[in-house]
Amino acid sequence: MSKVIALAGKGGVGKTTVAALILRHLAESGESPVLAVDADPNSNLGETLGIDVDKSVGDVREGFMKNPQGVPSGMDKIVYLEMLMHQVLIEQQAFDLLVMGRQEGQGCYCMVNNILNRFTEELEKNYKYLMVDNEAGMEHLSRRTSGKVDMLLLVTDYALRGLRAVKRINDMLEELKLNVGQVGLIVNRAPKELGKAFLDECENIGVPIICTIPDDGALLEFDMEQRSLMELPADSAAVMAVDGLMNKVAEYIG
Repeated sequence: MSKVIALAGKGGVGKTTVAALILRHLAESGESPVLAVDADPNSNLGETLGIDVDKSVGDVREGFMKNPQGVPSGMDKIVYLEMLMHQVLIEQQAFDLLVMGRQEGQGCYCMVNNILNRFTEELEKNYKYLMVDNEAGMEHLSRRTSGKVDMLLLVTDYALRGLRAVKRINDMLEELKLNVGQVGLIVNRAPKELGKAFLDECENIGVPIICTIPDDGALLEFDMEQRSLMELPADSAAVMAVDGLMNKVAEYIG
């Protein structure tokens, strides 16, 4: 089974950037194959990786719901949906990317979601690592039958609002019945020293800080030039911080 690394946090804290840098580390470390799942409805992991995404799992789901009788003659609908899912899987040299995309519209999606969930869980078995970039509500993780997460990384920026969002997510874990091995806090765009009020709030949450990522001008430069973060130099401050993070994660989850 895959080692599952999941990220969550409120919008705007740099969670997707961290996810891209984790992928970079795994690729550079030869830890392939990796399946990256962009489970945030505001899907932009592909952009940070320099990948054009033209179709998502949500598109497959909506297309089927609009025309459930559109299955080719003689083909089982489960086989048909799985075929469509294979078409939205974006294959790269070091990793594959699956974009969940749009949220559900009106109507009952139970049957379709069960098929899609079964497909993704079977797909995961082919990879050494599964990395999931989640929305704050972690809906995708809550739907996984196993509920297994080896390492949950809660991402905040250097702001109390981001930390309070992290607390809400952490408090949600028991309700979601997720089987989480380890939980760690990442402080993105962090100053050299964290202030007392911020550290007090971290202590209140009860999740240890396992990584601080400094503000790195190269990230903005790459974003403006629409370049993949996979191409960031090894001496980038953010890259070095995430490399250190992943060394700790490897110790935690083996």
